[in-house]
Amino acid sequence: MTDRTDQRARMLAGRCLCSTVHYVVADEFRYAANCHCTDCRRTTGSAFKPFAGIEREKFSVTKGADHLHTYGEEKAHDARCGKCGSFLYSVVRDGAYVHVALGPLANEPTIRPSEHIFVGSKAPWFTITDDLPQYRAHVADGPPMNR
Repeated sequence: MTDRTDQRARMLAGRCLCSTVHYVVADEFRYAANCHCTDCRRTTGSAFKPFAGIEREKFSVTKGADHLHTYGEEKAHDARCGKCGSFLYSVVRDGAYVHVALGPLANEPTIRPSEHIFVGSKAPWFTITDDLPQYRAHVADGPPMNR
């Protein structure tokens, strides 16, 4: 007889600053990156957005959905808490994926960002000091700039 281990994914919790909006996401992210595009910088108010991508059905708002403020359309939008303004996630890839901002996670995910994307439009005042590959735009658009 074999020992059956629990096949359910480890779930990670996240929430906004004021604790109005809570969510859970499976620790089964497909990719993670630091995005330096102008939109991500404006959305986060930071030099870049560290995020991890996962299929939309593996992400769920568990509290405060009625307080979410979204910018964009159903299949492509950014979501933040309507009370405190915390940036939480983006719906992308025609609604199939969620890019979860790594900052609001309460638990440590097993994935780490593996590259910097849209470095061609990064903030000029910010210097990337790690050794991760840097791409001018999307990874699929060509080889890293720093290799």
